[in-house]
Amino acid sequence: MVEKEIAITVKIPEGVEVNAQGHVVTIKANGEEHTREFKSHRLNIEQKNDSLVLIGSPVNKQTRALLMTVVAHIKNMITGLKLGYKYDMKITYSHFPMTAEVKDRIVQVNNFLGEKHPRTANIVGNSVVAIKGQDISVSGKKLEEVSQTAANVELATKVKGKDIRRYTDGIFVVKKGHIEDGAELNVEIIRGRE
Repeated sequence: MVEKEIAITVKIPEGVEVNAQGHVVTIKANGEEHTREFKSHRLNIEQKNDSLVLIGSPVNKQTRALLMTVVAHIKNMITGLKLGYKYDMKITYSHFPMTAEVKDRIVQVNNFLGEKHPRTANIVGNSVVAIKGQDISVSGKKLEEVSQTAANVELATKVKGKDIRRYTDGIFVVKKGHIEDGAELNVEIIRGRE
């Protein structure tokens, strides 16, 4: 028998509300909500009690990859609302003492490699940046916003035109995790329909 479609069921954990209308998925937990649209002619999303059923056709590698990508996004949305995301960063320098500060929605890095003008990095979305001495933490509920903010800070202090083995100055991500340390959330995935 030849399969006509691929189905993956995502079980929604307790304390999380899900609403799927067409290609738009809204997830609510802890008094907050995330909404995301998954546009694709290969994908249909059905809501059944405490689970989402993702149905894809035609049956091929591209459809399977698309379904698993959507599953990963849904898991990230649920994890973000329940546990949050946090990236720890470290300011390192060997030549010129460097400082960082938050101004409006920008991280400003002063005295990078002795430069007179500060380097800046945008804070994306609702991410929160906290600076304490040489430690910087970026936290928030959306993984994309937190990771992009950390990447912006890292890229703002990229050494160019010098030997990077000698000039090890910069701000680097040292740890990725959740706002609630040691917390884990298990989202069950079932291949096929229930």
